[in-house]
Amino acid sequence: MFKHKEYNSWVVVVLTYMFMTIGILLAALALEVFLIPNRIIDGGITGISIILSFLTNINLSIFIVIINIPFLLLGFKHLGKNFLIQSSVAMVLFSLLLEAFKQVDVVTSDILLATVFGGLLLGIGVGFVIRYGACLDGVETIAILINKKTSFSVGQVILLVNLVIYMVAGILFGWDRALYSIMTYFITYKIIDIVSEGLDQAKAALIITNNGEEIANSIYKKLGRTVTFIEGEGLISGKKVVLYVVVTRIEVRELKKIVGDDDVSAFMTITDVAEIVGQHIKDKESFDFNK
Repeated sequence: MFKHKEYNSWVVVVLTYMFMTIGILLAALALEVFLIPNRIIDGGITGISIILSFLTNINLSIFIVIINIPFLLLGFKHLGKNFLIQSSVAMVLFSLLLEAFKQVDVVTSDILLATVFGGLLLGIGVGFVIRYGACLDGVETIAILINKKTSFSVGQVILLVNLVIYMVAGILFGWDRALYSIMTYFITYKIIDIVSEGLDQAKAALIITNNGEEIANSIYKKLGRTVTFIEGEGLISGKKVVLYVVVTRIEVRELKKIVGDDDVSAFMTITDVAEIVGQHIKDKESFDFNK
């Protein structure tokens, strides 16, 4: 028989992959049934893959898997094993569903309808995938890493990359299709904001624990985020260590896992951050917690 904690853990895993699968299904449906048949492209690696598939007549799914491999490895290095596993599963399933939905009839040839409804479905799908700890596009991973080292936000990096992609799309498919693609991009990312509470929205976590150094060290090693120690005292529990750390939305799931693994009795609150002023990321090689 499963212990209660083990049972809950399995339930969480099953629900996570179930909602990820629903998100992947919606994203693949949006691309193959609404957007690609009307030559409206997504941004990021998916957009690059659509362009390469158009130029070479090689299946879109092959490019999506191959081009994303180096980004998955980068994500594993900086965001952890769970991110690698979930994102790998998500991208493989995404590729398979793209192939499957090629057999589905196009819903509409009206460009405006395809743009709006394709963007809505894609945003809901990608939002679900991000909310449950994975990503379908390696550009998101690179954007997060650049955000850690520079003052550019995740959204700004993705926007710059996508503007280049849409310029190429304009040359290949016509500037009207490029403009519709840009419209799809803004619809998609607005919906992602609603579903996943924002791809680049910062989150502040306050963690009350007895294992402050252990948790702080794990956060630093796995997420690259520095932690502020605050002395606290509970009315009943007595002396406590309070940790303050700022992370991105996509890192919240890994943060919860780190805290749960290091101190099951820890108490944590997570709130939105409107603005960050200053650098809150350190170079891992220049800092050693054990010194």
